Amino acid sequence: MKQFFFAATALSLSLAAAAQQTEGTVTYTRTMQMRINARADEAVMSLLPQTRTDKFELVFGNNQSLWKHAEEEADAGEINANGVQIRMMTPGQNDVVFCDFAQAKKTEQREMMERKFIVADSIRKLTWILGSETKTILGHVCHKATAQRPGRRTQMTMENGKLDRKEVADTSTITAWFTSDIPVPAGPEVQGQLPGLVLALDINNGRIVYQAAEISPKADLSSIKEPTKGKKLTPDEYTQETTKMMEELQRNNQGANRVIRMN
Repeated sequence: MKQFFFAATALSLSLAAAAQQTEGTVTYTRTMQMRINARADEAVMSLLPQTRTDKFELVFGNNQSLWKHAEEEADAGEINANGVQIRMMTPGQNDVVFCDFAQAKKTEQREMMERKFIVADSIRKLTWILGSETKTILGHVCHKATAQRPGRRTQMTMENGKLDRKEVADTSTITAWFTSDIPVPAGPEVQGQLPGLVLALDINNGRIVYQAAEISPKADLSSIKEPTKGKKLTPDEYTQETTKMMEELQRNNQGANRVIRMN
């Protein structure tokens, strides 16, 4: 009886592992708290929304994944406030991210002011702390993991009518909820870093929140392709190029039209 029991247990574990989902499609919502990174008077500021929500789609399979906006083209968020036309730009709203987990590689197609760039890099893993807490998301038990992500951001100040830009340290606190039910290291922003699909992600205590809204076992595997359209740059070259573009944009928008970047 003992031999039969152990054999049956081993068989059930084997079947459970074989039944685990390794391909599919996930729809996420991303909600960002508004943080203004531009010159704007109080009357205009009072008319701006406090948050913005976008939808994204993740397709995964064959140890690869593709992340993109759920619509054909993301809304730029143009509004009129007191006769001033304002265009809100959210980071990553039109980006496409391809990941090859076997090679620990990612390729991003980024869009900035209607120009496309291809930025290839290795998947750089953070130091994660796995907690004992769990919660259920869309029927899947998820485990908590936290990490610190060092980075930098552009800070803009106005003094004596002169706009000043400088880079400042900006370390992010990230809380991820991943499920071992789907043992694929895919998800938003931290692809290739955790031993399961990330179904929820919180950056800086709610400043940016990703939440899985729907999971399907169906996946168009032919759509998981490395993007190729755009000027090829390294991550550092991309930062330098977009900084110059934002400076030029700011110089050209001293009149009625203003661009506000949410980041």
